[in-house]
Amino acid sequence: MIQHKGLIGLNPPQREAAETISGPVLILAGAGTGKTRVVTTRIAGMIYNDIPAREILAVTFTNKAATEMRERVATMISQEAAGEVTICTFHSLCVRILRTCIERLGYKKNFSIYTQSDQLGLLKKIIVRTAGKDEKLDPKMANMEISGAKNRGEVPGDFDDSLIRIVYENYQRDLKQMNAVDFDDLMLLAVRGLEENPDLRKSWQRHFRYIMVDEFQDTNHLQMTLLRLIVGKERNICVVGDDDQSIYGWRGADITNILDFERFFKGPKIVKLEENYRSTNTILRLANSLIRHNIDRREKTLWSSKEDGEPTKLISMPDAETEAEWIVNEIHDEHRMHDRSYNDFAILFRMNAQSRIFEEQFRELEIPYKLIGGQSFYERREVKDVLAYLNVITNNDDDVSLLRIIASPPRGIGGGTIEAATTFSIERQSSVYDALQDIEFQASLPKRAQNAIGRFHELIQRYSEFASNPNADYAEMTTTMLKEINYDEYVKKNCKTPDEADMRRKNVHEFLEGMHFSMKKKKKRGLRGFLDGVALMQDREERGDEKEQGHGVSLITMHASKGLEFPCCFIVGAEEGTLPHSRSVEEGTRDEERRLLYVGITRAQECLTITWCHSRRKYGDPLPCMPSSFFKELDPEELEKVDYKELADAPVDEDSALDYFARMKEMLSQ
Repeated sequence: MIQHKGLIGLNPPQREAAETISGPVLILAGAGTGKTRVVTTRIAGMIYNDIPAREILAVTFTNKAATEMRERVATMISQEAAGEVTICTFHSLCVRILRTCIERLGYKKNFSIYTQSDQLGLLKKIIVRTAGKDEKLDPKMANMEISGAKNRGEVPGDFDDSLIRIVYENYQRDLKQMNAVDFDDLMLLAVRGLEENPDLRKSWQRHFRYIMVDEFQDTNHLQMTLLRLIVGKERNICVVGDDDQSIYGWRGADITNILDFERFFKGPKIVKLEENYRSTNTILRLANSLIRHNIDRREKTLWSSKEDGEPTKLISMPDAETEAEWIVNEIHDEHRMHDRSYNDFAILFRMNAQSRIFEEQFRELEIPYKLIGGQSFYERREVKDVLAYLNVITNNDDDVSLLRIIASPPRGIGGGTIEAATTFSIERQSSVYDALQDIEFQASLPKRAQNAIGRFHELIQRYSEFASNPNADYAEMTTTMLKEINYDEYVKKNCKTPDEADMRRKNVHEFLEGMHFSMKKKKKRGLRGFLDGVALMQDREERGDEKEQGHGVSLITMHASKGLEFPCCFIVGAEEGTLPHSRSVEEGTRDEERRLLYVGITRAQECLTITWCHSRRKYGDPLPCMPSSFFKELDPEELEKVDYKELADAPVDEDSALDYFARMKEMLSQ
């Protein structure tokens, strides 16, 4: 093989992975082992060895990853050659395939691809046409049901629910009439086209003679089927991944694709990348000690040429408020005393709802932070729903909030009625709420719609009267109201997976916890005062300098943290039932939960702290918590176990204090 400059600096396993071009290759790339560099060097090596660039295909999972890979390859070979290499996502690859064969499947070549908003618009029309304007089937729920069915390979006839079955049938028929496909169809139809047409299959196999797949542990059954169809007799397929970082089983990822790779492509060359360039050996030994407890895995041990580093702190906290307060103050002190950038810190958690209490602490101390892979807590759909209900209760004339909640959950007030009420309110210059009660407007409605409006009015008025008392327990009132409207069931119906439903319900629960806490802290504010405080917090966030949006402490779920790294990490809320999740035993996903904690640990470069709480509040009352059972699997020699009381009672470090005052004196003198 011709040597090239890209190979310089690679360690022996990396070089072996980059230079092995022919036949099936499985590169087991542990966390922080330089996977991206190996992949791009491998592509450059093929070009240097006279493999035509147009015959090389690299498949990734996101457009962002594809763009980054393309840019890095372009720094190693000519721009012309880089432009001829196909680097794309699975969906993009399927579009290319379908442009050559979709006519054989009954579509025209110039088919359209429907986005989610297109899908929802079509489903709304179908639901109204099929079942009437007052039908309670939510288009988003229907979309999720249909998407799930397609990915499971189910046809409309597999549904017990007759309405969903009819909507699914009409949806597919209408799509085909409009010569359109959705994202799920792209994969399904591409596989079908290749399976039914051997000549096309051979054509694509000749076209892409060298295939690479990144993040292979995240592939699902359908994607594996597609790969097996386009890999030719030479079997020049190289997959790169880490079974220890397979954390998307809930999204359909099939870990057996990487564990049983030999079953799909016989006799592969297996290369392990184990030298880690990210973390200290102390952190790596801790991660290794945990992941070894997974039985079904490819054996590998991460190590580093760096020094050992400080041990990981495992701190037991009395409650969630103390946990957040201590961590935020610790970050603040590190920034003040040791001039640490806020960008160096990350707080990792299992559930999105856990971010709220940290957001509040950061805002109170005016410390910049950013939510990675998520929204601000108060911008989440379910939290905005609850806030909208409370806004209407305190101000019936709030049209924006009213229009958000009037059909969430559905209550028999259809889109046509809402549209008519909005038009009537504009003509009469009144609020939509007043328009709904107007005798003249109601006379234009059928009895069923009048009754539904009456029930909604009674609900709002009852809670409005209660909330008008400044001493009212508005936290308990909100809890009661959400139970009355059965909001929990509405959330469940509108989620694609049990995990998503659980996350959204926990967000609502976390919001209620915040209300209980606010009542105890600021009793005299009343509900309006509470809502004003929330609005001001959001206003401060929205008006922030755009240049500062990317600056600050990172708040991130462990799922969203994969591929990222930070000098200092805090893994918070590591309690039994949260990490591992309470459903993991029942669903047989405990191994995936262990991999999730492993991913969290291996994000840290220099220092790592793991915390858990003895109790957390539920509806205002403290409930006991147990430490994560994963703690028993962590090597005790790599841990420094600390109780919060020891931290609170510890004297201030004299050297740190002197250092801080010396720096302050220097700043003042300047």
